[in-house]
Amino acid sequence: MKHALRPSQYAILIAIMLTASVGDSLLARGMAQMGPMDIHHMGRLLLHAPFNPFVAGGIVLLIGFFAAYTTALSWADLTFVMPATAFGYVVIALLGRFWLHEHLSITRCIGIALIVCAVGFVAGGPSRTEHPKLDQMDAGLGPL
Repeated sequence: MKHALRPSQYAILIAIMLTASVGDSLLARGMAQMGPMDIHHMGRLLLHAPFNPFVAGGIVLLIGFFAAYTTALSWADLTFVMPATAFGYVVIALLGRFWLHEHLSITRCIGIALIVCAVGFVAGGPSRTEHPKLDQMDAGLGPL
């Protein structure tokens, strides 16, 4: 049995993709500004990192990611949520290339394309796997 997602559920999946991708990109930019860390100065640098505006913005977006992610897991299986949000790899690649000015090799592009194509196989299934015993417990009928 196939379940259709509501528009609000699509919005949650998009929020997961965007908050994770943009949040990670902000963290990468902020930490690049902080410079390389070594084991002897890591504590001091990590205490200063949250005061970098890019790191702070990344942390805020990743908190938003966590909220959206836990919301999605409340109505969908992990095996649906992770592949359904895999388009975030494309967003990360684009942000890395055009905003962070990172090199994007043809090998990485092919790998990202393979991931996105494979998502179609998984995302075509139901968002929640049917578990008759769990459904009965949720309905208050108790265990079988």
